[in-house]
Amino acid sequence: MNTLCTLLLFCSIERPDVLIADFEGKDYGAWTTTGTAFGIKPAQGTLPGQMHVSGYLGKGLVNSFLGGDDSVGTLTSPAVPLERKYVNFLIGGGHYPGKTCINLLVDGKVVRTATGPNQQPGGTEELDWQSWDVSDLQGKSAVFQMVDQQTGGWGHITIDHILQSDKAKDATQTNAQRQIDITHRYLLFPVKHQARKRVLTVQANSKTVRAMDIELAEGQPDWWAFLDVSAWKGQKLTLMVDRLPVDSTGLSSIYGSDAIPGQTPLYAEKQRPQLHFSSRRGWLNDPNGLVYHQGEYHLFYQHNPYGWDWGNMHWGHAVSSDMLHWKELPIALYPHQYGDMAFSGSAIVDTKNTSGWGTTTEPAMVAAYTSIGRGECIVFSTDRGRTWKEYDRNPVVKHQGRDPRLLWHEPTKSWVMAVYDESNKSRNISFYTSPNLKEWKYESRVDGFFECPDLYELPIGGKPGECRWVLSGASQEYVLGQFDGKKFTPETVKLPGHFGKGYYAAQTFSQMPDGRRVIVFWLQAPTPSMPFNQAMSIPLEVALHQTSKGLRLCYQPIKELEKQRVQTHDLTKGEVRAELADIDLCVQPDLGTTVELTIRGVLVQYEVDKAELRCQGMKANVPLVDGKLKLRAIVDRTSLELIAGQGEVLMPVPHVFADSERTIRLKCDGMIERAKVYELRSVWK
Repeated sequence: MNTLCTLLLFCSIERPDVLIADFEGKDYGAWTTTGTAFGIKPAQGTLPGQMHVSGYLGKGLVNSFLGGDDSVGTLTSPAVPLERKYVNFLIGGGHYPGKTCINLLVDGKVVRTATGPNQQPGGTEELDWQSWDVSDLQGKSAVFQMVDQQTGGWGHITIDHILQSDKAKDATQTNAQRQIDITHRYLLFPVKHQARKRVLTVQANSKTVRAMDIELAEGQPDWWAFLDVSAWKGQKLTLMVDRLPVDSTGLSSIYGSDAIPGQTPLYAEKQRPQLHFSSRRGWLNDPNGLVYHQGEYHLFYQHNPYGWDWGNMHWGHAVSSDMLHWKELPIALYPHQYGDMAFSGSAIVDTKNTSGWGTTTEPAMVAAYTSIGRGECIVFSTDRGRTWKEYDRNPVVKHQGRDPRLLWHEPTKSWVMAVYDESNKSRNISFYTSPNLKEWKYESRVDGFFECPDLYELPIGGKPGECRWVLSGASQEYVLGQFDGKKFTPETVKLPGHFGKGYYAAQTFSQMPDGRRVIVFWLQAPTPSMPFNQAMSIPLEVALHQTSKGLRLCYQPIKELEKQRVQTHDLTKGEVRAELADIDLCVQPDLGTTVELTIRGVLVQYEVDKAELRCQGMKANVPLVDGKLKLRAIVDRTSLELIAGQGEVLMPVPHVFADSERTIRLKCDGMIERAKVYELRSVWK
């Protein structure tokens, strides 16, 4: 065999990989650290406060989230010879070039670098392979350096399994494209929960019109997400995905349709709440822009149309004539651009036409929301909320905050924006005023609240006359006081808004036609294995009453719920079977006893001597009134909502009930004045 043949044979043989580091040891060995971000040893997976980390090999990895995103530091290897054509490694974390990265240094200079994929809220902590072609550097001595010099969101890097190889691991195509003719209303995307998130952009005439993070399925999807493309019917759109395996079917599986596919009809799915609003597909959280206008109650909400988890924040939109039977409309607000999501806010009707965007006979709906890359922004609609236009001078407020709440203050004839703010390292609700919803002036602030403020006035006892203002944050803790249009003056300490779990980011309806104040919470009730996730609470009428503990907010389900009653049962005559129920109790229990109400396998107890209501580890003090306990329970497929006393105790209980367990029974020693179970009809039927 001649020399040339020998050389060709040698080059064709794939040499074994050379492992540089797998981070499975009890420490970093000869690697050196600075700062605190990397600690003194490899992490064993997910660190406290971090989203679930996946995609690494073995049990250990490098994870600079130690101490949170504000920790910084470096991790540096000893010098190693480069002996193969490629360096392969798993990487995740923040996308901040030079600040959250892995560098390859030769002679002290950075010759290769790579970052994680994430820079905006959302994203995934999954590691993925990347490869460097170092064929031109073979034979040289190199140093691997991991850097975390970024604070704040995604200010960390994750690395695992660095090895040298003659073959690149990164067998992906970047910016994979496909053109598609739009002949139907929707484009349907195959989604696989917990698959790797891809960045998918939709372009019309070379301009990006939609962009999203999406878990594109390889093979059989869990469900199909939809994008309304009716605005481009008859045109050709270009779909582009940032990174895909070369054999991926995710992009080619996208297709057009006029219907939303599913194994069962919409709203009839196994774990679909039947009394609570949930979106057709995708994730739902904070209620936004609750307002009444021209015969319709509007519910806008934080929405990820393309995933089961939080992300891609849009404003979903639904309307109702009674706050129970909802019709989901097309998306109201899309992200301004990729990563610049449409966070929470509020909506009002400009009945006096202070903005000039409507008329006094046909007033505009106006909404304020947080565009996370810009600030507090204003949009308006002159067609009952179906389409929205941006105010051309957005943002109207720029600060370190979010979640603007609009209201009209009649005594000062001005608009007020109550908005969460983190300026000066504090957590506060700041107040701004405006004569026209366009120019805003800072007035004052109240410290000690977090996210999603609400501000409204209530009469004491529901009667006109003496009133108090209510100021609350996302947890629904609230303060009562006075508000003069510029400054809130507290008159109470912070009071608990509920005593359960799973209620968050509540907002009340603006401009109710009958003067009621109705509140809706984000109900954190997951729906595993479903193509939708989370729900809204039952709308609750909120009032201010004197109780044994002083003035308190009191809640009751809206009266419209009673129209859903289809059959009445008396619990005093024995146990009842029901799936959806409104349970109404008034009992006078004996001293030294415990009232027990078992609802589809969930035990609710009231211990008389302690005056304590308990359910699934949650508890609240509920004093008897004239020796009596009043208790209301709303039962749906994924939740139980308890309301006790005059309504001052609200105890939400997210719970996925077993379909086979529908028994409701009562055990009470003493006098039972009322024990009714009202079976309820689904709001979707």
